[in-house]
Amino acid sequence: MSPATVFQIHLALGYVPWLLCLGAYVMPRLNAMDHLEAQRAIATLHSFRFFGLVFIIPGVVGPNLPASFASFAAYGDFATGVLAMLALLTVRIRPLFWLFVVAFNVVGTVDIIVDYYHGNQIGLANLAGELGATYAIPIIYVPLLMITHALAFYLLLRWVRSAGLVAPAEAARRS
Repeated sequence: MSPATVFQIHLALGYVPWLLCLGAYVMPRLNAMDHLEAQRAIATLHSFRFFGLVFIIPGVVGPNLPASFASFAAYGDFATGVLAMLALLTVRIRPLFWLFVVAFNVVGTVDIIVDYYHGNQIGLANLAGELGATYAIPIIYVPLLMITHALAFYLLLRWVRSAGLVAPAEAARRS
């Protein structure tokens, strides 16, 4: 089996254990939490995304990993991590907390989607060995991050609906 095929299998199967864990352990716990505490837990996980800066450290990744991929992945993760930390720091200032919750989830989701797209465009599967010590990030860490972004949006929408908050267009339509 080629290294590219192994990498593709790793990418796909990276989601399976996290989804199983989510269903068995995480969702029951988050459903029992207050909506703010649930988002705070997700923000705590994403506050570690500063770790993505490792993609731009020479010697950690191989010299043939395209700098454009490594830089975007590194700084996208860094921005997401900082926004998640800001959410955690502003938890007592609710409007700011919710702004940062939405911001880190939007930035983080876009970062991952663009990284997947860019990785596909540059043939990252064929360059998987150039990921070096960071190989585990897209295989183990990124699926968890993407799943928790989706979960955060789901919880936000559920909270908005249950709180009776509606979008301005929907409110105008109802009147």
